[in-house]
Amino acid sequence: MSALKKTVLTVAAAALVPVLTAAPALASPAADKEDKQPQPPAAMSTVGGAKLGRPGTQVNLAPGVPVLPKEVTGRSWIVADAESGDVLASHNAHWRLPPASTLKMLFADTVLPKLPRDRSYVVTPQDLARVGEGSSLVGVKEKQAYTVHDLWLGVFLRSGNDAVHVLSSMNGGVGKTVREMNDRADELQALDTHVVSPDGYDAVGQVSSAYDLTLIARSGMQNKDFREYCSTPRAKFPGEVKPGNKKRSTFEIQNTNRLLTGDYGIPAYQGIAGVKNGSTTHAGATFTGVAERNGKVLLVTVMNPSAKESHAVYKEAARLLDWGFSAAGKVRPVGELVPPKSARTGTGTGESGGNGQTGSGGGDQAAGDSGGRATVAAAGGSGGAGTALAVTGGVLVLLAGGVFLVNRRWPLPELVRRRRQQPPS
Repeated sequence: MSALKKTVLTVAAAALVPVLTAAPALASPAADKEDKQPQPPAAMSTVGGAKLGRPGTQVNLAPGVPVLPKEVTGRSWIVADAESGDVLASHNAHWRLPPASTLKMLFADTVLPKLPRDRSYVVTPQDLARVGEGSSLVGVKEKQAYTVHDLWLGVFLRSGNDAVHVLSSMNGGVGKTVREMNDRADELQALDTHVVSPDGYDAVGQVSSAYDLTLIARSGMQNKDFREYCSTPRAKFPGEVKPGNKKRSTFEIQNTNRLLTGDYGIPAYQGIAGVKNGSTTHAGATFTGVAERNGKVLLVTVMNPSAKESHAVYKEAARLLDWGFSAAGKVRPVGELVPPKSARTGTGTGESGGNGQTGSGGGDQAAGDSGGRATVAAAGGSGGAGTALAVTGGVLVLLAGGVFLVNRRWPLPELVRRRRQQPPS
């Protein structure tokens, strides 16, 4: 090869080096998907502690503290002690995201104490006119009568937007209910939350966070009726009144919380006692749950996991609960669940969720069957069903606002743990 030819090849090769070096590596499909995932804000609310306002995972790992599970892909999640309020670990806790039907917890915490559970109501066409297309429904029919108790079963078990809109009508209308829900969120210091639709249906500007949903669930669980409904695995719901029939038919509805009822590929979680799941196009899957193990009660919220595994939101919640029970008493908290505003001044009452409402539909009434239609699964087999029974029976423990101020605690009522779990079948 001539000297001139060698020189040309050398120069050409040298010229390619910067091009190859500067060219970006071909991204794998997984990396490309990672780049397209929305990122949390650099700064978020610091309610509950400065660490909770930071993006990413927050946990104080130390010798003896178990490592967090790797298979958790939720955009936002939190694990907290339901009694002390300690946040054991979190990930983008204050990221404001669409909440889907987990927002129904705030709807219930706001409206449930105001309506007597035995009150009957005949549904009008106007009551159902604003139910969003593609909504989850329990099967409420126009010109049919339902009790408040029936409708709450529809809200909690089937996440029925139709039942939410009927209850909103009974509460004075959707607009009034939305205003009251936003006021209630402010009272709870759930300041990431903005309500547009009371049922959690996707709406512009409707957001909450894993932190807020956990606060809301903690408040709701102070109410006896709330605990009953969110922990009921299955119940009978009224059908249509057929001409000529003296007795109204019923059909069975099952709770869509798969950690409570179990499903193909996912067992009921041992110790589960509620509370609410959700799923919409923009929110993805969301879930807040409460569970008890060995005298410890934990709350967990997971929002919008990216994993493609079946029932991802439940499996990730279960992994975080398992971690929380293992880490409790060993890990130093990264923050706290703050009390309601009224609890700071001693004006709140535990059983009404700290909102100062007594209402004729509040938790002082006896839990259980109304008209013989609500049925809770028998104990045995499913640990979830066993705790569900524990939640709906027993002596109610009231919480005084003044005690909260002294102890910095807002414990769940003792009846959450009155029955020990059955061993797995």
